[in-house]
Amino acid sequence: MNILIQNGTIITMHNRKTIRQGAIAIENKTITEVGKSRDLKRKYRRGYKKVDAKGKVIIPGLINTHQHAAMSLLRGYADDLPLEEWLEKWIWRIEKHMTPHDIYVGALLTAVESIMGGTTTVNTMYHYTAEENEAKAFADASLRGVIGHVCFSWRKKEDKKALENLAKNWHNKADGLIRVSVDPHSPYTVDSEYMRELKEIREELTQKYGSEKAPVIWHVHVAETSDEPEKIQKAFKTKLKTGVMGYLDSLRVLDRHVIAAHCVALTDRDIAIMKNRKVKASHNPISNLKLASGISPVPKMLKEGVTVSLGTDSPCSNNTADMFEIMKITAILHKGVSKNPTLTPAQQVLEMATIEGAKALSWENEIGSIEVGKKADLAIIDFKKPHLYPLYNETSHLVYAAKSADVDTVVINGKIVMENRQLTAINIGKVMGMAAKAKDRLLERLTRNIK
Repeated sequence: MNILIQNGTIITMHNRKTIRQGAIAIENKTITEVGKSRDLKRKYRRGYKKVDAKGKVIIPGLINTHQHAAMSLLRGYADDLPLEEWLEKWIWRIEKHMTPHDIYVGALLTAVESIMGGTTTVNTMYHYTAEENEAKAFADASLRGVIGHVCFSWRKKEDKKALENLAKNWHNKADGLIRVSVDPHSPYTVDSEYMRELKEIREELTQKYGSEKAPVIWHVHVAETSDEPEKIQKAFKTKLKTGVMGYLDSLRVLDRHVIAAHCVALTDRDIAIMKNRKVKASHNPISNLKLASGISPVPKMLKEGVTVSLGTDSPCSNNTADMFEIMKITAILHKGVSKNPTLTPAQQVLEMATIEGAKALSWENEIGSIEVGKKADLAIIDFKKPHLYPLYNETSHLVYAAKSADVDTVVINGKIVMENRQLTAINIGKVMGMAAKAKDRLLERLTRNIK
């Protein structure tokens, strides 16, 4: 389908350019022209579906760089607990009873929520199964994503088989919507030898199924809590002489295709290593606050030139997939902690949710900004709302005032997947019904096991 979006304000995220009374021409999956409506209307008269964006703002689709999409099935299941207890006594116990169909349904629910909130790309880490999985869910919902299989030292054989199947069947598939990643869970659940091996596997999978422009990336939790060095030492009977990032660097696993989630308890040397190795960070402020894990030193990373993107974390620890909430919290959190209102300004935060997110996923050549030649991943936000009036600065409103419910229309890969708040590729009611049934069956299996 060819589309002409017209009469809107375009926040391109390319050289911080804004076009008022702007238009975007889309042919198939690609943006072919961006300019003034008066010019593009004359040029693209026939053969284009017209989308009127008067009174609306058009942005690149938001990019969520850290998720566990299937865990929407556990939303609200185990709240108000510290991370270690939350994981080991509640989450890991119930996850043992999740079926491949549960994983598919949970990811489908997150995909629907993400699209309705203007998110067009999600980087998710979970358990991959060949039968039903997060990749299939994202493809069915027409959501762009990086799908990872989470790896642990206790199941190396199963992990390697899953990674091969995932990459073979899904990398750069679904009309280019899906890419894959290799996901060591964390430095305290993956031993040093296996970390090195997973780095080699990532490189091998890129050679077999990817390319320099479409690499398989590496996605790992790093320094989520201050006691992570002690966890590593206890788990693997080793002694850390540096911070967690220093430990990973000693294993020679860090490079520009690594995205490190959380990055809360970083030393200055850790940040220097990230800069040197071009490691990208995914900042998850709401999850980190809710689990009382701490606050990532984002201003320090940004000052040193580290790429920082934004993530929600799972719908079980956030408890939503709302990137507008993440943007606002990111902008105000670091101001409050540092007592400096100039830190993390709206423009920078919006970049973290778009173009910097694309860089974090090694996908910036195709997504993250509104430019000719890039994929048409867009969100159109309705500014005709009381909480968005009067208007002085669109970017400030997007970060500090806009809500996910203000997203009116979403385009992914050149396809309108939501128009006037109505999804076009999937039935919301059906997905919610599937999720309710899956939750009931999951609790039944858990109860039977406890008895």
